[in-house]
Amino acid sequence: MNGSLVSAGAGASEGSGGGPDGGVGLLDGVRQWLAESGAEPTPAHVAQALRAQGRVLGDAEVLGAAERLRSELVGSGPLEPLLADPSVTDVLVSAPDRVWVDRGRGLELTSVSFPDAAAVRRLAQRLAAVAGRRLDDARPWVDARLPDGTRLHAVLPPVAVGSTCLSLRVVRPRAFTLDELVAAGTVPPGGDQVLGALVDARLSFLISGGTGSGKTTLLSALLGLVGPGERIVLAEDSAELRPDHPHVVRLEGRPANQEGVGLVSLQDLVRQALRMRPDRLVVGEVRGPEVVSLLAALNTGHEGGSGTLHANAAAQVPARLEALGTAAGLDRAALHSQLAAALSVVLHLVRDPAGRRRIAEVHVLERDPSGLVVTVPALRWGEDAFVRERGWERLSDLLRAGSRGWRGPVCGDGRGRGQGRHESTGLGRGGSPCGQAQREEPFACGADRGADQTRTPGCERGRG
Repeated sequence: MNGSLVSAGAGASEGSGGGPDGGVGLLDGVRQWLAESGAEPTPAHVAQALRAQGRVLGDAEVLGAAERLRSELVGSGPLEPLLADPSVTDVLVSAPDRVWVDRGRGLELTSVSFPDAAAVRRLAQRLAAVAGRRLDDARPWVDARLPDGTRLHAVLPPVAVGSTCLSLRVVRPRAFTLDELVAAGTVPPGGDQVLGALVDARLSFLISGGTGSGKTTLLSALLGLVGPGERIVLAEDSAELRPDHPHVVRLEGRPANQEGVGLVSLQDLVRQALRMRPDRLVVGEVRGPEVVSLLAALNTGHEGGSGTLHANAAAQVPARLEALGTAAGLDRAALHSQLAAALSVVLHLVRDPAGRRRIAEVHVLERDPSGLVVTVPALRWGEDAFVRERGWERLSDLLRAGSRGWRGPVCGDGRGRGQGRHESTGLGRGGSPCGQAQREEPFACGADRGADQTRTPGCERGRG
């Protein structure tokens, strides 16, 4: 958090936990003096408040007390050091003495604590007020974005049993690059070349996964690969995407006010985005009736659209979209017809037991004999590179049809050396998806090597 947060009441406090130089009693006296006088918590005013209490402290003690008060009144209280840590992505408070952080390696319990449950509640209510939202017994939960972009979610007792539950997701000002995601292990070596070809081919795709699996991070990185001459229009409930691109239009939804008016839904945003001449239409998270507008848009010449979706596996994406479409009044047959024409690829992210986020699988879509859309695995995670599955040939054909530089992998000399390449990236040379698959699966290419050997999926004769 930073100084962009303003006080929602000079008397509010979250507690500092106390200390030898500034105990809870001392700070409470300073808070009361500041509230009664209406003064800002500057070092000079803090010193004046201390003198009014008959206390004389040195410069270091005064500055320390002033900083603690500032963080409570205009910052995030004891959570401020955690939110300032560049490695922290999430801060979770489940009880006064249970403050957890996620640094990309799973949840870690910190030494930060609050004086009591009331202090957690006060912090949650003040942050909600900063975001312009209501949080009280009549409306005991809130989902909002703070001025610095941090995503806030809070639930008050008795809905949250025992203590207010507070969740803060930090949005970093700069998007990760694909190279950084490869280095972090989210994308396997060589996988950035496939993803780059996917964006270049203007294929429509969804990124699926669970909460905190890295969907928004990956989507921001991929949007940064879009050509600078293209216009990207983003529609989000809460603005979290930060693509590194020169031409981005960002639309954000708005909840209804206390009178129940003023609602701007994601479906409204998608409709408005279609009138803004988008080259790429992006829905931050597909989770409601906006799926109908998005599928319609992707069927009317808006290529290269994308979004994120909560799903347990890539194979379950059609069922998730079917459920959303049915709730929006779209019948099953119509949804699958639009889905078959609108969407090409699904990238699925998971978090492994160690907390590492990674692309577990890449699927392509096709119709089954009954006419319903199903996903077919094309690539799966491998430590050295993506490993090809039976849908790889279709994915390669889609990339070849759309990407100017894609020529696709072809079988080499039968000893696991892929010879195909992407002209701009060298895909297929050393550690490529083709090379990885050929090391794992026997194949025959260019000659019959016997009935006991199978041709590697996607391996092609005479191409490239």
